[in-house]
Amino acid sequence: MITILYAFISITLLGAFFGIGLAIAGKYLAVKKDEKLYKLERALPGVNCGACGFPGCSQYADAIFEGKVTELSLCPPGGPETLAKLGEIMGVVVDLTKEKEIAQVHCCGGKDSAVYAFNYEGIPDCNAAYSMYQGNKVCKYGCLGFGNCITVCPTNAIVSTDQELVRVIESKCISCAKCVVECPVGVIKMIPVSADYIVSCNSNDKGAATKKACKVGCIGCKICDKKSPEGGFKIDNFLATIDYSIKGERVSAVEACPSKCILPTK
Repeated sequence: MITILYAFISITLLGAFFGIGLAIAGKYLAVKKDEKLYKLERALPGVNCGACGFPGCSQYADAIFEGKVTELSLCPPGGPETLAKLGEIMGVVVDLTKEKEIAQVHCCGGKDSAVYAFNYEGIPDCNAAYSMYQGNKVCKYGCLGFGNCITVCPTNAIVSTDQELVRVIESKCISCAKCVVECPVGVIKMIPVSADYIVSCNSNDKGAATKKACKVGCIGCKICDKKSPEGGFKIDNFLATIDYSIKGERVSAVEACPSKCILPTK
């Protein structure tokens, strides 16, 4: 019994000795982090989304500090505020005029509007569905709705709808563009946060084919450009788009659009 007690006391004392030794070593042997690097890390948002091309914010800060990267605008979630802080820390002039962008789904052809080519019963995954004849819709440009973008979104800013589509909650979007990269159809695009409308279609089929495939698809009729000539509407490859640098009137185009695919962003 005494032997066991001595053993217990010895182990306890040894543990305490080594613990104190490690604490002292940690205090006096620790490598102090440079103040500038510390400031860089604090300036970044800490969401670790990878949009900058690095695994996380700390790695991006390290790369800036070590001069491995000179581009300070690689953090979309941080926006102009973070860019300004990074520029101040590094002592360089930065361009703060570029507007923040957010993701938007350019498709409103859900189950009540789109025509389906076949009934897909495979893995509920956009890439898997796309591998089967580019999806089960007649329109090969539309949202497949299985939500791969939802899975990769770091802030839960994308949700499913009752039309078997997805939509972006603007207030939660941090502009990382992970959803844009993930979407096999390319239906998610980045647009300025101040954008008032989007052409909610992604189809490059001719008008007649689009009408057969979807009730709300853009048919490239150019009515939007005619009704709102100062609205920045452009038709290319049978699809209307909006040049957001042009701030003209767009309401007339919205009202005249025959397929009603020009939708407000808010």
